[in-house]
Amino acid sequence: MKRTVQDLVGLKGKVVLLRVDFNVPLDTVGRILDLNRINKAIPTIKYLTEQKAKVVIISSLGRPIGYEVRSSLWQISLILMKKLGSKVYFSNKVYGDEVKVRIKTMEPGDVLLLENVRFYPEEKACDMKFARKISELGDIFVNDAFGTAHRKHASTYGIARLMPNAIGLLMEKEYNSISAAMESPKHPFVAIIGGTKVPDKIKILKRFVDVADTIIIGGAMAYTFLLAKGVPVGQSITYLDSLQDAREILDYASSCGKKIILPIDHVALRKDDKKGKKFVTDILGEDMVGMDIGPKSAKLFATAIKSAKQIIWNGPLGKYEDPRFKDGTFKVAKAVAASGAYSIVGGGDSVSAVKECKVADKISFLSTGGGATLKLIEDGKLPCLEVIQEKIR
Repeated sequence: MKRTVQDLVGLKGKVVLLRVDFNVPLDTVGRILDLNRINKAIPTIKYLTEQKAKVVIISSLGRPIGYEVRSSLWQISLILMKKLGSKVYFSNKVYGDEVKVRIKTMEPGDVLLLENVRFYPEEKACDMKFARKISELGDIFVNDAFGTAHRKHASTYGIARLMPNAIGLLMEKEYNSISAAMESPKHPFVAIIGGTKVPDKIKILKRFVDVADTIIIGGAMAYTFLLAKGVPVGQSITYLDSLQDAREILDYASSCGKKIILPIDHVALRKDDKKGKKFVTDILGEDMVGMDIGPKSAKLFATAIKSAKQIIWNGPLGKYEDPRFKDGTFKVAKAVAASGAYSIVGGGDSVSAVKECKVADKISFLSTGGGATLKLIEDGKLPCLEVIQEKIR
């Protein structure tokens, strides 16, 4: 068991470096589109301020190359001011004497949000000199950034190696919920995997074959598996280097008596149709590109989902970012919500779908992680959790 923020004692007046995940979606001019990740971090921040710690928040936003106004965290400091009953300050730097002076003048219970740590290339490189400069600001490190826990970055992995540490309330909840669902699943267990990149999800599919009863594969993922079965996919996205892996997973599932369900019809476009007129087809011809699951597939998926006692879903069932191809993902979201099963939904598009369909309150657990959720399911551990101290019993 990892040490949690609630195991820490004597926090009054201590400087707590709190790593959160404020990597929220932005529009083209930098306006925040969804507050979910900010809202999920609030309980840990409030807990620390109530303990009268000086809370110094570290986060990343986007994938900027150097400083970008659009990716600055300053606007999040304004949101925190409204959500917290504490004073919230903002620093345009993440280390150095100027930041140390700001912290020294803070009162216990105050909050200081540092600028986007991804403005520094040393962050992604997990430069330990950079990590040490940030660690010098505080007394204790708390990691509550579940969404980045699968990456060894300076502000998540590096700092934890240099300081007394613990995990936050969100990290604890995410880890416990997902681990329990994989270690002691309710059956029938249905896993739903969508998205695009087959190579990134080969291991997790194998893990699901071991644990789940039914695996539904949709999105662009499905076309590599359909091709592996000899089904025509036209010009749809496929990963030829993963064809053998797909065949092995299909064969392994069959040998284990597990069911893999693939789309049986498609919402498609013609490759050279400049008007972009979509249509539904059972068979993808040579000039066609599959963009979403069709109505027959949605019905087939919903039938499997209806019988589930536990569901884990990650990844959209079509090209969700295009409004023309959201329908399949929406139908799956509604089916998961109506199932009555214990459900975990992770990944930005999947979470967005259940919210857009107004069924989020019927999902048991909305994970803030995409890649982190998958990594935890796949390996049962996360790099940034491995460096956290164990709870003293």
